[in-house]
Parts: sequence; structure tokens; C-alpha cells
Amino acid sequence: MRFGLLGPPVLFYDAQGVARGTARAIAGPKSRVLLTALLLEAGRAVSVESLKDALWGEAAPVSAQASLHNHIARLRRLLDDPERLRTVPSGYTLRIDEGELDVHVFDAHVAEARAAHTGRDWERVVRVCTDALALWRGAPLAGLPPEVGGYAFAQRLCEARLLLLEWRCDAELALGGPRLHELVPELAALTGEYPLREVFFRQLMLALHRTGRQAEALAVHRDLRTRLVGQLGIEPGPGVREAHVEVLRGVTGGGGAGERGEPDRPVPAPAQLPPSPTHFIGRTSLRESLRRALTAPGPRPTAVISGMAGVGKSALALHVAHQLAERFPDGQIHLDLHGATPGMPPLTAAQAVNTLLRDLGTEPCRIPEQPDAAAALLRSLLAPTRTLLVLDDAASAAQVRPLLPGGAGCGVIVTSRSPLTALDGAARFPLAPLSDEESTELLRRASGRDGLDGTDAARLLVELTGRLPLALRIVAARLAARPALTPDTLAGQLAAADSRLHHLEYDDLSVRRSLAVAHDALAASERETDRDAARTLGRIGALGLPTYGAPLLARLTGTGEPRTEAALERLLDVALLEESAYGRYAPHDLVRDFARERAGEPDTADTDTGTDTVGTALHWYAAVAERVLAAIVPAGLDLDDRRRPTPSQPSGHPAHVGTVGPFAGPGAAFAWGDRELENVVTLVERYADDPSRQRAGLICTLVRLIFPYAHRRGRVAEMEVLGQAGLRVARRLGDAEAEAYALADLAGLHFLTGRHNDALALNDGALALWRRLDRPSWIRRCLNNRGLLLDGLGRRGEAGEALARSLQYARQLNDPYGEAVTRSHLGNLVEHTDPRAAIEQHRRSLALGDEIGAVSVRHTAHCNIGYAQLRLGRPAAALPHFEESLRILGGHGDWHGESRSRLGLVRALRLLGRGGRADRECAELLGRADARADRYTGGLARHQHGLLLRERGHIGAAREAWGRALAALEGTDEQAVVAELRALLAPADRSPGGLDDTPPDPATWRPRSTPPPPS
Repeated sequence: MRFGLLGPPVLFYDAQGVARGTARAIAGPKSRVLLTALLLEAGRAVSVESLKDALWGEAAPVSAQASLHNHIARLRRLLDDPERLRTVPSGYTLRIDEGELDVHVFDAHVAEARAAHTGRDWERVVRVCTDALALWRGAPLAGLPPEVGGYAFAQRLCEARLLLLEWRCDAELALGGPRLHELVPELAALTGEYPLREVFFRQLMLALHRTGRQAEALAVHRDLRTRLVGQLGIEPGPGVREAHVEVLRGVTGGGGAGERGEPDRPVPAPAQLPPSPTHFIGRTSLRESLRRALTAPGPRPTAVISGMAGVGKSALALHVAHQLAERFPDGQIHLDLHGATPGMPPLTAAQAVNTLLRDLGTEPCRIPEQPDAAAALLRSLLAPTRTLLVLDDAASAAQVRPLLPGGAGCGVIVTSRSPLTALDGAARFPLAPLSDEESTELLRRASGRDGLDGTDAARLLVELTGRLPLALRIVAARLAARPALTPDTLAGQLAAADSRLHHLEYDDLSVRRSLAVAHDALAASERETDRDAARTLGRIGALGLPTYGAPLLARLTGTGEPRTEAALERLLDVALLEESAYGRYAPHDLVRDFARERAGEPDTADTDTGTDTVGTALHWYAAVAERVLAAIVPAGLDLDDRRRPTPSQPSGHPAHVGTVGPFAGPGAAFAWGDRELENVVTLVERYADDPSRQRAGLICTLVRLIFPYAHRRGRVAEMEVLGQAGLRVARRLGDAEAEAYALADLAGLHFLTGRHNDALALNDGALALWRRLDRPSWIRRCLNNRGLLLDGLGRRGEAGEALARSLQYARQLNDPYGEAVTRSHLGNLVEHTDPRAAIEQHRRSLALGDEIGAVSVRHTAHCNIGYAQLRLGRPAAALPHFEESLRILGGHGDWHGESRSRLGLVRALRLLGRGGRADRECAELLGRADARADRYTGGLARHQHGLLLRERGHIGAAREAWGRALAALEGTDEQAVVAELRALLAPADRSPGGLDDTPPDPATWRPRSTPPPPS
């Protein structure tokens, strides 16, 4: 079945085609109206109300609903398949398959005819136009009431018919021959029917002239001009004037379509590429990948070059486009889509399509008004060609999609700040800033300062521009313009972060303006997500942290996490942020400067919400740090004491600042700390000396709550910053409790790094404060730690006294965890004289740990039993205890416990002759120590690594490992290992038996005790 609207609505029952089918008129006027209303929205739902309006207008009877049902039923009986007309929730849908509606077939012919006309394929024009015009049965929608609507629909079709007539006549004029005689009466009729359509008069003049009827052609021109001037006061258009000239000159050549009668001349291929960048540096691998993508056999993907403002996207696109120009002989087209041009809105897709059509030689009057038809014409024109399109500065995938050719011979390069991930089948080439070497080379070549190579000033300029090509070109331009301006002076100007963007402007180049386009568009957008994105960037600028996650930014902006995540995705899409890892975001350094500027403006400053961004961040971090503490420290006195507020803590317990949920377990808490510790350290370091007592109190709280995580993770450098800042702030506030926490925490840091005398002094300072404050639980901890440290320093009598008193306090407090820890230390103390008694103490500690479910106590007990077995010379008995210690630790993140257990494991494996596994475990330990900047543990591991190397005969490599170990351990209190390393490194003639006779591993040596980390 076929349907006809090109005339009165009809049904065709002949499946052989619309043109030859047997038409059946629709009997009832209401049925004709109903069918027409459904066909105008073919394939789409038409509401009941719309159908009522079409059938009755505003005078719908009370029975309209029932009557509509009856009309629908009659129409279904007329159709070949009742399922064609389906009832849907909102109304009715008429299914129309491809080629079943004459309008659809007509439109397809029009598009094909337009392309053929543009390409001057005249025989094809005649054939296609004839087929299309054969579908015409009269004025569309003729005889239907105005309530049906569709006026614009009918006008479009009528205009398309006239275009078909024009194009066919153009083709007949171009082809010439006997057909010109038949064309004259047809054109005469058309000029009479359309007296103001000049194109028919032009064609009639040419047809008369080329059939030898010059006088009649001149008469047609005279009559037309008289009418236009007399009635409208205008002269005939250029097409008619050109035809008039041809008639006057008596030229009878075959140049059709108004070409002044001259033979068709080839339209020159477009060559629109702007000049290739003068100083193009680097990008070697990307260039090759782009070339391969655009020249590979078969369908070529669209190549999308994406990246932040000023990163060199256009430069790379033009550089590659010029290299490939010869591969695309039908032309190279460059179109700036103005997706991020200061002061200009982006081109709409329709504007871009029309521009490309004009670039390809299409007359403006021949460009379809409908965007889809115009895009179809563009594809038709490009399909048979090998043309390269460079679509620069795209705003979105929707802007680009209608511009893409369908044929396999064309190549497309798109540049955009967005990766345009919604563009299917595109090959994406994300662009990062240049390398240091490439940046220096660009700076040297663009500035003409040959002496820049290798200078400190050049390295500083590269760093301060963030290796961004736009910023480097601005700096180079400034140096080139002012010979007296030295690189050192310019570097000093750029080093002032508050004015860096001011110095990155020159002539029409500006980093600030390039960044502002995206931000300002977001801020002025009607979309909530865009406005959220602009506000989020302001908060990022106000806080200035290394990286960000959605939870913190949601708290700072006052929006929920889903809205904040959407805002972050928009900032990613416009290249104002980068995603360093999933869910972690960071701006480029220059974007950071821009965001800092915007943070001070009224629409993004803290005053718009009445909140303190820094204070809010500190509150939030303290709240989550308390949740981390609860997840990694067992319930009991240790957890309760550290959670208890100190006098300087601001009102409002951190855990109650908003809603901060608990972590699922230690693993999730450690993962959060791993992501956020750098931010915490940045905030603490930056605001430790802030005069605000509110912020100072928050910093004390945050340091106290986060320190156990940092200790367990072995984050030595961060612990130093946190501990010193916490101590400084506590003393400034006069908060003795906070000071005691900070002293004890710093003592734990020095213990981790082997500085036991320093740790003892700090621990004793904390002990004195806790005694003054009468806090028995903390007195017990400090006594316990004092015993541990004195034992390590060889002061075993004093150590025993301290541990005995600690044990008394643990029993008085009914603290089984504290008792287990102290028994562990007592075991280490007696190990020097009686390893078997030590093992018994450790087993008692293990039993307590099992009873209370304390992971840290259990793994520590196994580790200490392992070392006692090594002292007894039984590595085979020690090995399973080290393995069990590591198994128990699992993901609990206790670096100190893990490193000591793994070190014991390496020793046991080495003594058992299992060198391969010992090497692997030692390498694992070294890698983790170096990742934490833990020189102390790294030194102990390298000591063992050297012994393993020596056993395999690699003496030189062993000495190198021992040298690095000694350098790391010098200045620590690990005297036994330091003495052994010195002996191992002594020249052969200074030791009795030479290097190979050095004792392999003193039986009395062990690393300092492995207690659970201080809480």
C-alpha cells in the first residue's frame, strides 16, 4: 500500500510504485481529514486532541470522542493491515514504511536532483526531475479545511516543485538539441503562471535565443523589465541581465544555467587551509597516528583533536592538513566553528552547513531551507570527492555531526576542547602540554633568543607557562618584542601567581581570554548543570588544593553529589579540568590561576553563600578523618581518647558537620586517606599560621584525627608536616592536650625513622603533659612507648621499669588491648637474654589479641615470635610466623608492621637458602619503602639485598646496595646495622679475612620492636 499527499489525499493499492499505482480516493471528508492529519505526522504519535481539532476545529461536538473512534475504525478497514494504525497512550500512530508516502519519495528525488544540478550532471538532472514531477497530482492538501494545518508543509512542496522545474529546464538548456524547441511553450506557460519568478523568464529568453528566435527573446526581456519597474520599482536580477547580454551578443553556445552562454568551466577546488604554523614543535607520534588514520584504506574515521585552551590543537590540525593536502586533490576546506572564540557565539549547525555548501560552489538560492535537506545536499556533493575538511574549534558533537561526509574518500579533522565522545566512530587524539624539551625549543625558536638553551631562566619559564604552547608563544613574543627584557626578569614577573595571567597577554593572544570563553558561557547558561560548573570552578580556585573529588566540592558548593558530579563532567568537557584518576580532578596550573581570579569575583566568592570555603573544607576533612579513625583503630580506650575533643576544638563535633557516613571497612578508609592525604597536608601547611582561632582549632583537630592513618601507611614526609604544624598550632593556642597529642605523634614519626633518642625526648614531653592533665590512659601509652624506646637504646633496666608501670595502668583501666601491647614489648625486652621466655610473652599477647579480635596485636605477636625464633637460629620455625603476620595484616594498611614482618621474612628465606623468593620479597619491600620516602626501612631492606647479592657472587652490586643502606641509616639509632654495614664496606686489607669472611648476619640483630602503631 502507498499513500499520496501530492494532491488530494489518496490510497494506492498497486505495490508496483506510487506513480503507477491505482489510486483510491477517500470517500468521506472526515476520513480524508483524519488520514491527512496522521500522514502529516507519519510514524509519530498524534494526540486525540490534535485529531479533534483537525476534524471539527473549535466547534467539536459533545460526541466528538465517540465519533473519532468510529472514523478510526473506518480508516483501519481501508488499510491493508489494521496494525498500521495503532492506539498509543497519547493518541494514534500511523506506520509508514520507507517509500510508501509519495512526499517522502518526492523529497528524496529533490535532494538527488539538487546534488546533480550542483554537480552539473545534466542528464541525471533531467531524469530525476522528471521522475519527481511525475508524482505531482495537484496542490498538496487541496480541498481540505484549514483546521488540518499543514500550510507550511504544502508551501514547501510547491516551492520544491518549482525548483524541480527550474533545474530540469537548466539541464535541458545545457544539453541543447531538439528538446529546446519543446521547451519554449512549456516555459511560456510557466512565465504566465508565475509572472514574478524571474528564473523562468531567463530560461525562456535563452531557449528562444538558442532556437534562433532572438527578437522574441528580447521582447520577453522588455516585457519583464517594464512590469518589474512599473509595478515594483526594481530592475531584473543578475540572472536575467546575464541572459540579456548573451542574447544581445548573439552567442548561441551551450552554457546553461545562466553561465553567460560560455562553455562550462571547471570550478577550482577549494584550498582554504590557513598557513601552516611557523614554529611547530614535537607531537611526532600523534602526527604519525593522525596521518595513518586519515590515509588508511577504507572508510576514514573523523579525527578529533581535543585538549584545553592553548594546548596547540589548531596548530597540529593545520600542520597535518598541509602535509596531507596532496592526498585530497578535490580540495581542502577550513571552517572555524567558533566553539570558544572570545566575543563570538558558536556557529549553529545550519550556519556551518550553509557555509560549506557555499564553499563548494552552491548558489545561496539553491541551498535548501530545511537543515536536514541542506546536510543531505552537502553529503551528496562530497560523496564522490576526495576532500579534506578541517573543522576547527567545535563546540559540541551536535554542531559537527551534520557536517560529516558519508563517502569514504574524504578526510575530516575536528579540533575541540571536548573529546566529542558522542560522535560515533571518531578517532580521538587528546593533546597534552609539550614536554620540557619541546617547550624550551619552541620558546627559543619563537623568541629568537638562541642563548636560552639549558639556562635556569628557560627552565623556569617553561615551568611557569605550564608547557602550554599558547602561553609559551606569548612569552616568546614578549621576549622578541623587547630585547632589553631578560628571561630572568620575565620569569620573576610570571612567578607572582596573582599576576601571572596578566603577563600572559600580548596583542591578540591571551590565556585568560581563552579560558574565560568556556567559563563565561557556563556561568551565563540557562542550564543548571552549567551554572553549577562555573560555581564549582570558583570553589576550586578559592581552595587551591592539588586534586578534588565530588564529595568535598559538593560540600563547598552546597549542592548534592549527583549535581556536583554532573558539574565536574561539564568542566571536563570544556577542558577546564583534567581527570587524573577516576573521580579525581585537577586543573592545569594556568587554569588554577584563572580559577583563583574568578574566586574573588562576586558571583563565585564566598560572600555569595555566606560560608568560609577554607573553614568548610577543614570541617569536612576533620569529619571524614574521624570516620577513618573509627574504621582503622579498634574500639576501646585508644579510639575513645583520640576522638575526645581538646579545649581548642571549635564548637560542633566534626562528625556532626553535615552527614558523613561510616566507611565499609578499613580498606575503604585507607583508600580515602590515600586519595586525600595530599590535600590535608596542603591545607594544614598553608593555614597552620592563620590568625583565625577557628581555623587553628580545626587544624589541631584534623591533625589529631588523621595522624594514625598516616602512621599506619608509613607516610613519613607527610607525618613530619602534620606533626610539626599540629605542635606549633597547639602551643600558639595554649592547648596542652593538643600539644601532648602532637608530641606523642612526632615521637611515633621519629620511631619509624630510626631516631629513637629524639623519639624518647618527645615521648617524655608528652608523658609530662599527660601526667599534669591526669589522663591515665595516655600515661599508660607513653610509659609503654618509653619502655619500647629505652629497650632499643640498650637501657634495658629503665625499659623494664617503664613497661611494668604501663602494665599496671592497663590492668587498672581494664584495658586488655593495652595489656597485650605491653606484654609484646616485655617479650622483646627479655628476648635479649631468653628468647624462649620472650616467645611465651608473645603467645600471651597473641591470646589476648585473639580474645578481643585485635588484628594489630595478633600480627605483631606472630612477627615477634618469628624474630625470637631467628635469634634461636631456627629460620624454618620463624618463616610461618612471618607469613601468618602478613596474612593477618591483609589490607589493614599498617606499614610499620608490614615492613618489619616482610624484613623478617626476607631474612628467614635467605637463611634457608631460598634466594629467589627472598629476592622477590626484598624487591617488594624496597619498592613500597621508596614509594613512601621511608629511608629508614629502605636502608634496612638494602642491607638484606646486599647480603642476597653477595651470596650470588655479585660483590660490586652488593657493595653498592650496602653503601646506599649506610647513607640512609647514618644518623639513626640503628647502631648494630650501621656497624655491620661499615664492616661490610671496609677495604679487604682492613678486615682479617676480607669481605667474604664478614659475618653474614649477626644473630643478635633485629629491627626495632614491632608494636601496633600508636593511636
